[in-house]
Formats: sequence, structure tokens, C-alpha cells
Amino acid sequence: QVQLVESGGGLVQAGDSLRLSCAASGRTFSNYAMGWFRQAPGKEREFVAAISWSGAGTYYADSVKGRFTISRDNAANTVYLEMNSLTPADSTVYYCAAGPRPVHSSFAYGSWGQGTQVTVSS
Repeated sequence: QVQLVESGGGLVQAGDSLRLSCAASGRTFSNYAMGWFRQAPGKEREFVAAISWSGAGTYYADSVKGRFTISRDNAANTVYLEMNSLTPADSTVYYCAAGPRPVHSSFAYGSWGQGTQVTVSS
């Protein structure tokens, strides 16, 4: 019951920063926990970060902890992923998702965006 659209992806150099945005439409955005996932060709969708409905609880995959920051602005119906110290290993398609709890499993999320491409050159 919520529609999500990612933006902000692009081509950057290793060590650079990038901010992804996920804009939601609908009347229930603030009721959802939000997550960011990424999926490389031939691989399973990978958990990146999640945030509770209030924004007080944030969670990160070990591979991005200390480099990425998830945040949300419920008044703007938007969730963000600030990515710092990017490496070529971060290159893939990033998806945002909405669900009842900020967990790492993709199966817990019921709504997904179309994805935005991030490419990090060396």
C-alpha cells in the first residue's frame, strides 16, 4: 500500500560519497520501517541498512557499518542512504523497501522500489 521510487545513483570514483533517496507515495509512510538492499548480478539480494518507523533505531550490515548512514524524514515521505568511502565492491543496484520491522531479511518487507544503479570506478 506504499509506492517507492529510488533516486541519486550514478557514477563516482573510489573514496567518493553518494546520497540515495527513496520517495514514498501513499498515506501510511510513517507507519513503516524502511530498509535498503542491494543486488549484484547473479547474487542474492543483500541487506544494507534499516531504520525503525520513528527513526530512533538504525541497523547496518557489517560490510557498510561506519561508512553508510540511513535516515528518514517522515514529513517529506523520504528515506535516505548516505554512502561514504565508496569502493568498487559497492557497485550494484540499490533498492529501498518498506515493512513492519527493521530487520535484515528481505522477506519481511512487502513494498519495493524499482532500484537505482550505483557504479564506483577505481
